[in-house]
Amino acid sequence: MVKDFEIIGDITNVETIAVGNSIRVIKRLKRFYGDGRWRKLKGVVRVKFPDGTVCKAEIHWYEMNKVGRKEYKIKRLLI
Repeated sequence: MVKDFEIIGDITNVETIAVGNSIRVIKRLKRFYGDGRWRKLKGVVRVKFPDGTVCKAEIHWYEMNKVGRKEYKIKRLLI
């Protein structure tokens, strides 16, 4: 899992993976960011790494209306 990257452009092919209590880390999300209807989502986007490399990747993140998108993670690089 890569954590140091910059998202370039819009996220496409967005899908919901889990909602509410089906999210394994729901307690931590509520403790850090607040209570609400949390969702875990995935999508495809171009990313830029610190060395300047740009490629397409599948990313996952958590989202709630009040706080927005949090904790982006690259799950796999797409060729």
